Amino acid sequence: MTQQKQTEAATSRFIDIREGDNTLHIHYNDCGSGAETVVMLHGSGPGATGWANFSRNIDPLVDAGYRVILLDCPGWGKSDSIVNTGSRSDLNARILKEVVDALDLQKVHLLGNSMGGHSAVAFTLNWPERVGKLVLMGGGTGGMSMFTPMPTEGIKLLQGLYREPTIENLKKMMNIFVYDPSDLTDALFEARLNNMLSRREHLENFVKSIEANPKQFPDFSPRLGEIKAQTLIVWGRNDRFVPMDTGLRLLAGIAGSELHVYRDCGHWAQWEHADAFNRLVLDFLRR
Repeated sequence: MTQQKQTEAATSRFIDIREGDNTLHIHYNDCGSGAETVVMLHGSGPGATGWANFSRNIDPLVDAGYRVILLDCPGWGKSDSIVNTGSRSDLNARILKEVVDALDLQKVHLLGNSMGGHSAVAFTLNWPERVGKLVLMGGGTGGMSMFTPMPTEGIKLLQGLYREPTIENLKKMMNIFVYDPSDLTDALFEARLNNMLSRREHLENFVKSIEANPKQFPDFSPRLGEIKAQTLIVWGRNDRFVPMDTGLRLLAGIAGSELHVYRDCGHWAQWEHADAFNRLVLDFLRR
């Protein structure tokens, strides 16, 4: 039986987490009540949130019997902002560890998009016993591309949007974020812009973080062989933010992993091909 659809407001939760000398007020959404939990980790785009990133994927997982946790990483959504001078992948992993500890979740499946993929890998390398299965979309490790000049055009537009958060710059970025921009609505642009402008300290602190440490997302390639979790890698054939050969490096580095590539797809596979993506992930989790 299909359950009542989840809403952002009804599932909104907060937790205070100690990070170094600071206490961070961290936001997450807690959906469903299944025996197994899927944690979804969003990307680094301005205005991103757990809910906005995975709005087309939450209900199918909850309806299938999973509990779903959507984390707003520090510097995004309703979570506190921070200037990060080290590895943001590991920072997000530490925050996630505190959240799952507080919720008494001994093992979780991780599903990470872009920055969320980096964070999921960092968590898995640090606490492998806490990870069930791993889904990485458009991210998971840093490093250079063999075929695409770095930084990519998408990353350049993303960083430009952080510095000049206008509707024009947002549309420039989003128009190459997905393969078919005709699916992007004015309502989506307005919601994303409002998210950005409502927390300008997020934008300012991201820029300060990049200036303090341009390599916020380290190259985990030398350590990928340590990952024993069953891993599904998902990529868009036309990704203009993170080149597809990054997915091939993950495939080569993680023993037993598998790669699914969507044609006519950019950097947002879980949104652009939502129905097919949801079926793919559910089949993977149920094996």
